[in-house]
Amino acid sequence: MQRRRSSTRGFKRTATLLNDRIRQAGESRGFAVSRLLTHWAEIVGQDIASIARPVNVGYAKGGFGATLTVLTTGPQAPMLEMQKEQLRDKVNAVYGYNAINRVRITQTAPTGFAEGQASFDHKPKQTKPVVSPEVAAEADNVSRAVHDEDLRAALERLGRNVLSRQKR
Repeated sequence: MQRRRSSTRGFKRTATLLNDRIRQAGESRGFAVSRLLTHWAEIVGQDIASIARPVNVGYAKGGFGATLTVLTTGPQAPMLEMQKEQLRDKVNAVYGYNAINRVRITQTAPTGFAEGQASFDHKPKQTKPVVSPEVAAEADNVSRAVHDEDLRAALERLGRNVLSRQKR
């Protein structure tokens, strides 16, 4: 029986030799999942943080960089898919090097359905601008001649909006 000889003659790929060392170096430089979890809103911004959250950072076999898995809800997935490169750039900017090579979007948790019940923080509601008393009085004067109650209220609101924008 003949033994088959390897065509590499004892040489191994550099990526396979350095994979563990690169992973250890990344972890020693502070590349840990906990930073992504605790500072997610500051890293990616409030818009993305309100629709998605990180669930896993995994390393590919024989590859450089890591894969960030992000959980989102079904309707938000296409919007997040279009922002994957910006998301990757923002995360890598925090670490100062290309720690994340790929972003993967999932609509369920990788562990199971019970743990994957998504509840993301919603954007804070915008408060209505405060209308000055002068603008309110002027809008009331303009709409005062109208006899229909609903029409007068609608005209008064319209007048307040138009006049407050002109005053800015």
